[in-house]
Amino acid sequence: MEQPKKQKNKFSLGGSSKKPSNFYWIYAVIGLALIVLQFFSYGSASTTITEAEFEQMVVNNYVQEVLVIKNKREVRITLTKDATQLDEYRERIKAPLISSGQNRGPHFYFEYFSEDGFYEDLKGYAEKNDLKYNVTTEEDWFGGLLGLLFPIIIIVAIWMFLMRRMGGGAGGGAGQIFSIGKSKAKLFDKENATKTTFDDVAGLEGAKEEVQEIVDFLKKPEKYTKLGAKIPRGALLIGPPGTGKTLLARAVAGEAQVPFFSLSGSDFVEMFVGVGASRVRDLFKQAKDKAPSIIFIDEIDAIGRARGKGAMQGGNDERENTLNQLLTEMDGFGTNTGVIVLAATNRADVLDRALVRPGRFDRQIHVDLPELNEREEIFEVHLKPIKIDKTVDVKFLAKQTPGFSGADIANICNEAALIAARNDKNKVGKQEFLDAVDRIIGGLEKKNKIISDYERKAIAYHEAGHAAVSWLVKYASPLIKVTIIPRGRSLGAAWYLPEERQITTTEQLLDEMCAALGGRAAEEIVFGKISTGALSDLEKVTKQAYAMVSIYGLSDKLGNISYYDSSGQNEYSFSKPYSEKTAELIDEEAKKMIDISYQRALKILTENKDKLTLLADKLLEKEVIFRDDLELIFGKSRFEEELKEEKKISKKKPAKKNSAETIDTRVSEEVDMTEDEKPDTNSEDAPEEKS
Repeated sequence: MEQPKKQKNKFSLGGSSKKPSNFYWIYAVIGLALIVLQFFSYGSASTTITEAEFEQMVVNNYVQEVLVIKNKREVRITLTKDATQLDEYRERIKAPLISSGQNRGPHFYFEYFSEDGFYEDLKGYAEKNDLKYNVTTEEDWFGGLLGLLFPIIIIVAIWMFLMRRMGGGAGGGAGQIFSIGKSKAKLFDKENATKTTFDDVAGLEGAKEEVQEIVDFLKKPEKYTKLGAKIPRGALLIGPPGTGKTLLARAVAGEAQVPFFSLSGSDFVEMFVGVGASRVRDLFKQAKDKAPSIIFIDEIDAIGRARGKGAMQGGNDERENTLNQLLTEMDGFGTNTGVIVLAATNRADVLDRALVRPGRFDRQIHVDLPELNEREEIFEVHLKPIKIDKTVDVKFLAKQTPGFSGADIANICNEAALIAARNDKNKVGKQEFLDAVDRIIGGLEKKNKIISDYERKAIAYHEAGHAAVSWLVKYASPLIKVTIIPRGRSLGAAWYLPEERQITTTEQLLDEMCAALGGRAAEEIVFGKISTGALSDLEKVTKQAYAMVSIYGLSDKLGNISYYDSSGQNEYSFSKPYSEKTAELIDEEAKKMIDISYQRALKILTENKDKLTLLADKLLEKEVIFRDDLELIFGKSRFEEELKEEKKISKKKPAKKNSAETIDTRVSEEVDMTEDEKPDTNSEDAPEEKS
């Protein structure tokens, strides 16, 4: 027997897709009807005449009856049946003349001004012309009611308009003012749960394991409580943008089988004072009512920034009030039994220390950029809906994308499919994925850009200089290809594939700086002058040199000192943590490192000038050259065997990962020969420090 379908409950927080009915149009129709009835009750059925015309009708005995409305000073006239047929009146009469053999009126009306004079005339007409008339009063209750309601309707309409504007124009107009302090969280439960599960989250094995334990605790609490364990109060997901923090939270919502409240940190912020704290109270009240439950706050740094650092110091800072209420709700005098708080941020360094302490967020789960094996798993997930051919090797793609986040990989897969569709292909091949990587890193190719012969030659030597130096030094990143085709903001580019290392030595950093300065060195050797084309190279090298001196403690003169503040406590400070004398020393040491690297690049290219020329000529001929072309000109790298031996040793004794010392090794594109424009301080080529 077929079971009757259960009707789904509609939660105000979860939100039904069906919009509530709007009954305001009914009020508009009623108001219009009132106006129509008021203005057309009598006037629409009769025609206005003058008092002189009325006198003429009476003299000619055309008037059958007269009705005087005393309180309105109005006279309504009904003509005789014969008079209604006269040409002078028939066209002017609007009312139906004959209905079932009866003469219907009134046909005409007018208003008198002098009451005494008019009544004397009326009595005279009655005596002389045998005129029949009646005097009465008429209660205009309809007009009075409209006059009373009309101002009220205007006030209500203005109030509704203002409340709708203040409430953001969504969810009930005037009702917004009554729900402004309510939580904006979306509720996901068994009936409207998300379809994302942990199977959809590729990589992130460590983070998944910790989050899965929380879900398991909610499903089987006795497994842990019998050992005396307590459920964690909260878990904070920390990691760079695009690594899958929100995706992990969606998977928790799909797996938990308990009510899941989801909202953003900015949802607490409002223009009214006290609203943020009120929404926090309402959110936790609803979560407690549905316990056990989970609250997920995305981008918690919107309300969780360290107190006392805002622009409103000493004032009533609404954000701080909201944070104080959140701290109290998470671990205050009240009990939060069965409510777990998940939060995500990529700015953990700016969060208030009271927020991230144990008892509020018991766990800080680091969601890092995916490693090689994790990137392989992420590629497999995103390649499922894409039609690929046999040339696509997932392991190869994973190796080509070190430092890429999950969002970057998803973007590469989508971009490859778009490129294949643009080229009218039935399947996506290996070349489309390589083109997609180039497109995302370097930008779109600009083959139609107008470049003079001299500029083209300068670009070729510049890029050849990068390639030659990187081939002839030991620790520079392996070269993939070099091109002089303009792409994005660059006029030429060299692609390298950095190895995924956890720590970087001074020698490795100096070799990378030397390779970066190879382009400018080649220009000076061949042309005897330099250009603005090395903008991004100089930016990268300068940032790297200052990082080596002031952050990593790699300078002999300055010693083992680091001025890096991983806690972010000095974010709003306007003073440097060192003296002016030390600042001068830092400048000296950074410049010294750059000068030594540049002189080294000049020496290498001078000794191999003939090979540099061959490489530049090949670039001018082919526009794009690969690793094999360099091997034909320079021969096999003499450092290749040494590096292999070092890697073997490192596999036997793996270095312990220290996140404070790692350097971002994302695939770097040496954006060279940039046009003469303002430097972009957010260039991806600059070294970044992980905290």
